[in-house]
Amino acid sequence: MQPANSRNPARPPEGAGRRLGIALLAPDVALVVAAVTLFYCLFVFEGYRNLFRDADTGWHIRNGERLVAGAGLYRTDPYSFSKPGHPWFAWEWGADAVMGWTHARAGLRGLTLLFALVIAFSVWLWMRLHWAAGGHFLVACALVPPMLTTTSLHWLARPHVFSWLFLLGAVWVCEKAPVRFRGLHAAAIAVASALWANIHGSFFLAPLIALLYAAGFWLRPMLWDNDYFLHRQRAGWLLRAAAVAAAATFINPYGWNLHRHLFAYLTDSELLDRVAEFQSFNFHSSGAFQVWLSLALCWLGVALALVARTPGRALVSLFFTALAMRSARGLPIAALLLLPLLNASLTSALRDWTGLRQSAREKLDGFLAYGARLRDLDARFHGALLVPQIILIAVLALALPIFAADTGFAPEEFPVAAAPSVALLPGDARIYSNDKFGGYLIYRFDGARKVFFDGRSDYYGPDFMKRYIRLAEARPGWQDIWRDYQFTHALTPRDAAITSALDAAGWRRLHADPTAVLFEAPPKE
Repeated sequence: MQPANSRNPARPPEGAGRRLGIALLAPDVALVVAAVTLFYCLFVFEGYRNLFRDADTGWHIRNGERLVAGAGLYRTDPYSFSKPGHPWFAWEWGADAVMGWTHARAGLRGLTLLFALVIAFSVWLWMRLHWAAGGHFLVACALVPPMLTTTSLHWLARPHVFSWLFLLGAVWVCEKAPVRFRGLHAAAIAVASALWANIHGSFFLAPLIALLYAAGFWLRPMLWDNDYFLHRQRAGWLLRAAAVAAAATFINPYGWNLHRHLFAYLTDSELLDRVAEFQSFNFHSSGAFQVWLSLALCWLGVALALVARTPGRALVSLFFTALAMRSARGLPIAALLLLPLLNASLTSALRDWTGLRQSAREKLDGFLAYGARLRDLDARFHGALLVPQIILIAVLALALPIFAADTGFAPEEFPVAAAPSVALLPGDARIYSNDKFGGYLIYRFDGARKVFFDGRSDYYGPDFMKRYIRLAEARPGWQDIWRDYQFTHALTPRDAAITSALDAAGWRRLHADPTAVLFEAPPKE
């Protein structure tokens, strides 16, 4: 007979079920911030409209619908009359397929929810990266506003949003790199890298991040008196991870040609200098302070990583901060990846700060301890049962008439009102339009209405871009280029220079609204 105070090892501790129930229902701070981000993105940011402010979404959808229907991958361009039949790399085909499948079943409202959920999930991973790297609870919460402001610059229904999940995962893995490289590690890295290579062109960052962390672990015992053998082992793990990640990216429909194409694209300064999102951010624009703050914190993170004796973090922070300075596309990536690393380095530096007065040291220790207690409390919860309810509320809210009526491409930015007039044109009409209008026409007419230009800058190339800019701005000599393309019609922004030039040249207006003007060529003499 067991003593009265003995416990049955097969029986769960008293109250365990109640604590599990509370954990399932009570959200942790990561879920709270992710949920706030979801509804902020959908309804304050007006994601049901602003996620579609880039017309590239249109051809991604149509390409994906073709793939889902089993028609296969395009190898030549199906959308333009200006470069018909030229080789085309649909290198984001995996994301296109997800977008096409979602659109075919739930329309633009479904795409709105999809991308808002991915953005919210990236924020959840961002919060968890703070904990994985060893960041302070209160500092993580304080960094949420600048992170959201900076990442919202590139909140778009486009494949790069999926890449944020892979980037956060890559840094997380490198932060927690173990010593022994096992087969399971290689398999997981290979699968993730292959998926990434078929979803977005940023896949080359996976081996690069691993190499930067490996260099940091290699340098650390050379700069400070650390465990030489341990850091060499972790560097070796990261080198193997980088090799596996790089090799797995060749598992794609284009093989090594995908890498060649991307390298040529990303090193073509003549082309990238003409693409707005590859230019530096304008810090004089309205509301730029928090973006500036994020970038300043990223630079601070470089210094603090060295103070905390983590050169791997310093190298990663230096690379992505420099990238953000060079290109506005890098700003959201820097905010997502580097602010958690800043928090971890700051926390470590504060913990090891010596030479302080006793009173200052006590206050600092109290602050660190308070954050640790909050994190211990937060770790007891996760709120998994709330996730379906949060998603359901978002679905029902998007279905409300006030939001449903405005979901999609905004008539103030795209030729929505002009599209019925475009539909009446002959099937072989050669319509001039800018890249934004061209992308919308691909979506509106399911690729049947061929376009002059759209947002695939890697496909059209720098020579085409130079000719296009001369046309769009009606610079001297534009008429000669115009005749070369034998345009029969033109769909132009109402206030564009080319609109006034066509009026002056005698082109007849078929349609005009506050957004766009549709022209027809004058009769030939």
